[in-house]
Amino acid sequence: MGTIIKRSRKDGSVAWLAQIVVKRKGTIVLRENKTFERRSTASAWLSQREKHLGQPGALESELQTKANDNRAPKLSDAIDRYIRESNKKIGRTKTQVLKSIKDFDIADKACASITSADIIAFAREKLETGVQPQTVSNYLSHLAAVFAIARPAWNYPLDRQAMQDAWIVASKLGLTTKSRERNRRPTLDELDQLMKHFKDRSTIRPSSIPMHRIIAFAIFSTRRQEEIIRITWKDLDKEGKRVLVRDMKSPGQKIGNDFWCDLQEEALSIIEATPKVADQIFPYTTDAIGASFTRACKLLAIEDLHFHDLRHDGVSRLFELGLNIPQVASNSGHRSWTSLKRYTHLRQTGDKYERWNWLTEVTKKDPALKFANRPAKVI
Repeated sequence: MGTIIKRSRKDGSVAWLAQIVVKRKGTIVLRENKTFERRSTASAWLSQREKHLGQPGALESELQTKANDNRAPKLSDAIDRYIRESNKKIGRTKTQVLKSIKDFDIADKACASITSADIIAFAREKLETGVQPQTVSNYLSHLAAVFAIARPAWNYPLDRQAMQDAWIVASKLGLTTKSRERNRRPTLDELDQLMKHFKDRSTIRPSSIPMHRIIAFAIFSTRRQEEIIRITWKDLDKEGKRVLVRDMKSPGQKIGNDFWCDLQEEALSIIEATPKVADQIFPYTTDAIGASFTRACKLLAIEDLHFHDLRHDGVSRLFELGLNIPQVASNSGHRSWTSLKRYTHLRQTGDKYERWNWLTEVTKKDPALKFANRPAKVI
């Protein structure tokens, strides 16, 4: 009835998966899986469960409980409804995270039966996939949003207190932690490699994404990737040297959070050199831009550089130019000045890009450059 399977993790460690399968007339009526750090522990759990299920009436009782649970809303039902009925766009990342939770055992549990122990077990299981504690924090944070509204909105019996208790326990046990602030900035040598790679590609294939321009714009405008592709020509105030950033990312609000951000001369010059072929200034997708950037870094052996690091570099540059926190915030769009205090440790002064020869390249109008109206190829 039970088996134990050895599993190798990404970090080289070993886990033991104990499985119980009960069949009746060739049909599986009960299946249970549980992962353990030691084979002996897995074996002990398996023996205990087999002994329990072998007692008179025990199997029938568990099957009846399972049947009742199947009629009751499960966590997966709550997740689906949250995604489907949320009036706010919850974002691609949050949607992907919530959908991926449905692949774990906790999603098959009835809402009423989920305890803090189940949530902790999910956190441990997620860690075993090789992710970091800060990633587990993100998963629990998104799941907590479902717990927060399931009962008052749909009368799904998810216990908010169970989630709150799980947060405390997970933190104490080190299963979760705050995301670490990245301080990675591209070097001029790395940028030179990237710019040359994308300029050469754009010359060979004019219909490809002009990533060399987008990279430069990300730095000098301090805009996030998803904000860059949303900016339209009508959102540009050329005389005021500013741009309206729609649905700007914010801890408490995103949809409808439109904010005017100042533009540095370099960012405005890049826009002015860009041909008008669509409503958007850069009519591409975040998937295409992200994939293109990641592949180029891998090809050029540039390690641990994310597209979002370009924004960090741009914000750092503004401080190095001598701008104060309110002036930087008017460019970056930070509503809370507290989040900008992390940059006050900077000791470098001056303009890192003062003699950057690629600035001339991305601010000139290239008559041979053809921006495709169709989705650009990702290379």
